[in-house]
Formats: sequence, C-alpha cells, structure tokens
Amino acid sequence: MTTEPSKAELFRAMHHGPNPLILPNAWDPVSARVMAEAGYPAIATSSGAVARVLGYDDGQLTPVAEMFEAVARIVRAVGVPVTADMEAGYGLDPKEFAERLLETGAVGCNLEDSVDDALVDPAQQADYLNAVRAAAGADLVINARVDNFLYSGQVDDAIARGRAYRRAGADCIYPILAPLDTLPHLATEIGGPLNAHATPTTPTAATLIAAGATRITYGTSLHTHTTNTLQALLPHLT
Repeated sequence: MTTEPSKAELFRAMHHGPNPLILPNAWDPVSARVMAEAGYPAIATSSGAVARVLGYDDGQLTPVAEMFEAVARIVRAVGVPVTADMEAGYGLDPKEFAERLLETGAVGCNLEDSVDDALVDPAQQADYLNAVRAAAGADLVINARVDNFLYSGQVDDAIARGRAYRRAGADCIYPILAPLDTLPHLATEIGGPLNAHATPTTPTAATLIAAGATRITYGTSLHTHTTNTLQALLPHLT
C-alpha cells in the first residue's frame, strides 16, 4: 500500500527541479485564487502586502493573530501548497511559531534574519531555524532569508550565513536583493536551492534563473503593481 505525498513533500520536491520554482506572492484569497487558476503549482504570501491589506505597515507591525488568520484564509482559498512570509517570526518561541503556522495549513515559511533594521547574529538565527525545524519536522519547508545585502553587506558574510542556515535545517536560502553578478557565486558556495527576488519589470525571473537562482519570489512588487494600476485607472472612471 502506498500513501500520497503530503503537500509539504510536494512543495519541497519543487525546489529540486526539473524546472525553476516561480512563486507569485499573494495578499488575500482573491489574489491567491487568480494565481492558482493561472497554473502556478504553489503560492507564497507577502508579509508586506498582507500587512497593507490588513491596515498595517511591514516590519512585524501586524498583530500576530491577524497574520496567522490571513495566511489561513489564503490556504483555504486554494488547493496548491502555500508558503507564508512570516518576517522574523513575530517574536514567537520557535515551537509556538511552528505549531501555529502548521495550524493555518501552510506548508512552508520565509524567515528573515533582521529585526528593527538590524541584522540578527547568524548563530542566534541558526539556532532559531534549527528549533523551528525540530518542532515542525518535515512538515514545513523553510526558506531562510539572508538580509545583509539590505545593509551594504558583503558576499562572504552572505555565504557564511547561508551555510549556517542550511546546516540548521533550512531547505532554501534567500539572499534578498543580492547583486545579480553575485548570484552564481552564492549558488555555488552556499549550495542547495537559492531564492531570488524578481519584479514585474526588472530583474525578471528569467534573468535571475540564468544567474543561478532556482526559486523566484516577488515580495510586495505584485501588490504594488496592482495598486499602481488601480491608481492610474481611477481618474478615467468619471
């Protein structure tokens, strides 16, 4: 007798080919359904876009219960795997964080290594990721964001952080806004799946994939693009 693979297992396998994994970032059930109906095999949330929809700014300012409920509504709206951008964990204990996220039905999470515009010590972050992994087991696909390029960081530091997070149990490393010409080196030196940030204009997913990224996310850029389109349309409605 064989059992069907779980959504987490399916989502983890997507990180290893044969094609790069492109994840649009949803902000509510409607956007998530549109993305799923367009044929995307999995969907990510954007913490910044979800925060805006709920009436807050990005930066862990959304009440944690509201963020978990927003993720749960998105999960309920679609049949494909959903991975949630959960900023830096909202100050929750790793066990509580993992349990509450799994209760939403999400099968993955994005966790960043900066809080209040300052990088977290990489050893401390590795411990947190390891504890989340221990609590969730294989039921969460962990995308560990490396934020040092947001703060004029160095490639060597990004590599060291990425390696530490991989050893701690992260499935994928996300050196957000890494310069395009560094991606091949980061991919080689960190190893494993590498996430990069695309936008509807530039850099494109194709450009980032050619440089070595294997997973592409869009952050708040899709919500921003949609909002800007609405803003441009409104003067023509009267």
